[in-house]
Amino acid sequence: MMKLCKKILHQLLLVVLLQAAFPFISTAQRISYSEPEREDSRRTDFEIIGKIGSNVLVFKNNRNENAISVYNSEMKLLDRVKVDYMDDRWINVDFVPYANHVWMIYQFQRRSIVYCMGVKLDANAKRLADPIELDTTRIGWAASNKLYTTIYSDDKQKIMVFKINNRNPKNFLFTTLLFNAEMQLQHKHHMTMAMEERNDYFTDFLLDNEGDMVFGKFVRKNGSDYISNLQLITKKRSEEKFTVRDLNGNSKDERVLDEVKVKIDNTNRRYLFSALYYKQKRGNVEGLYTVIWDKGADSILKETLVAFTEDLRKQAKGPDANLRIAFNDYFISDIIIKRDGGYILTAESMYTTSRGGTFNRWDYLYWNNPWSSPLDYSYWSPYYSPWRSPWNRYGGSAATRYHAENIMVLSFDKDEKLQWSNVIAKELFDDETDALISHTLMNTGGELHFLFNKYERRTLLLNDHSIDAEGKITRHPTLKNLERGVEFMPRLGKQISAGSLIVPCQYRNYLTFAKIEF
Repeated sequence: MMKLCKKILHQLLLVVLLQAAFPFISTAQRISYSEPEREDSRRTDFEIIGKIGSNVLVFKNNRNENAISVYNSEMKLLDRVKVDYMDDRWINVDFVPYANHVWMIYQFQRRSIVYCMGVKLDANAKRLADPIELDTTRIGWAASNKLYTTIYSDDKQKIMVFKINNRNPKNFLFTTLLFNAEMQLQHKHHMTMAMEERNDYFTDFLLDNEGDMVFGKFVRKNGSDYISNLQLITKKRSEEKFTVRDLNGNSKDERVLDEVKVKIDNTNRRYLFSALYYKQKRGNVEGLYTVIWDKGADSILKETLVAFTEDLRKQAKGPDANLRIAFNDYFISDIIIKRDGGYILTAESMYTTSRGGTFNRWDYLYWNNPWSSPLDYSYWSPYYSPWRSPWNRYGGSAATRYHAENIMVLSFDKDEKLQWSNVIAKELFDDETDALISHTLMNTGGELHFLFNKYERRTLLLNDHSIDAEGKITRHPTLKNLERGVEFMPRLGKQISAGSLIVPCQYRNYLTFAKIEF
C-alpha cells in the first residue's frame, strides 16, 4: 500500500514538473466542420446567430432565397429552414439570441411601404408564433429603404428599433421603439436633433441595461479629418427627449481625435469613450484619449491622455515603419469591460496598398462614415458593416493588397491607470480580398485568445495566441484537426459560449463553418 501511494505521488509530482517546465502544454482545441451546402458559395450573405438550445443557427441569403441552417453540436446539418414568410423584397434582418429561442427582426418593402416585423424562433428555427408588425414607414421613390436599426442591451432584456428621417438636413427626426424581451412595446417616441448638415456625425448607437439609448456626436469642420466638439447624447427610456452633454472636458493638453469608440459599463453605470489622438492636425498618433462618464453623478468621472512609450512603439511598429509613425495604421477593434470598472482595449494595424498609392488613416476617416447619406434621401440608417476593417467601405480590386499586422493590447484599472501593455506580432496580407486577414477575439474568462491566419510553409494555418490577466502572451501550438483546403475567415467569427466560437471558412468555392472548442 505504501509503495502504491509513493508511486501515485511520484506520478503527480512528475505532472506538476512537466506543467511548470512546459507552460504551453494545454488541452488541445477541438474543431468540428460543417459540410458544404450546394446553395452556399463565397458570395452568400450570412450571419452567425449563435447557440440556441443545443443547436447552432446560421442565417443565409442567396439573392432572394433566405434560409436558416440548423447544425448540431458536431456541426452536422440537421435542417435548412427556408424563411419563406419574408417578402421577396427583403431589406435587412437582425437577430437577438437567447438560450432557447431567438427574435428575428426583419424589414421588407411592399409597394411604397417598408414593414419592420418580429418573429420568435425556436432552436430548430421554427416559428413559435406568427410574425408581429413592429412599425411601418411610407417612403418616396427617391428614398433609401434601409430604415430601421436594431440594438439591444447586454442582458437582452431591452430591445430598441429606431429610424432617422433626414428630409431636413438641419433637423433630423428620430423615432425610437423600446421593447422588452418578449417584444412587447414599452415606449414609442419621436424626437428632433439639430444638425450642421454634413459637418455633424454620430458614433455607434448603444442601449444600456436600463433601456437608455447612448451615442456620441461630433463635428468635422469643412470635411476635415479630425474630430472636435465631442458630445454624449442619451435618451432615457421613458423620456421623449435627448440629453446632450459636452465631453471636451477641462483638459489643457492639445489633442486631435479620430474615430471614437463607445462602450457601456452596465455594472458600474458608466459610459466609456475612447479614441487615438494626435497633437496636431494630420499629425502622427501619439496615444490614447479616454473619457469616462458617470451616469449616476451625471458628470465626467475621468479624462485621460495616455502617451505611447518608446518601448511600446518599438513593439508595435511594422517591419518597414519607424517609431514616429508606429501607430498611424492602428484602429481600435475591441474594448472589454472588467467587473471592477477597468477595461482592456485592443487595436490592430490595418491598411491597404495599391498601384495608385496607399490609403492612410485620414483617407479612411474621411470616407469611413456610415452615418452620413445623400441629402435627397428621406430616411437615413446607421447600418454597421459586419467587417471590422476600415477598407471594406471601398470594395476590392485586383490592384489592391490588404494588410493586417500587429495587435496592441492595453489594460487599465478602474482609475484609468495603465496596468500593462503588450503587442502580438503578426504580419499577413492578401490580394483582391480581405476575407482571410485580421483576427477574431475569444474571451474564455481567464485569457483572451486571438485567432488569426499565418502562412507556414506556404500553407495558410489558423494560429492561436492568448494573453492572460497579467499581460503575458502565450503562443499555442497550431490548432489540431485543420482540414486541407479549408481557409478560415477569423475576423467574421462569433463567440457562441464561454468555451466555443464559430468561424466561417472557404472550401473551394463553398462557404462552410467551423466550431472551435477550447
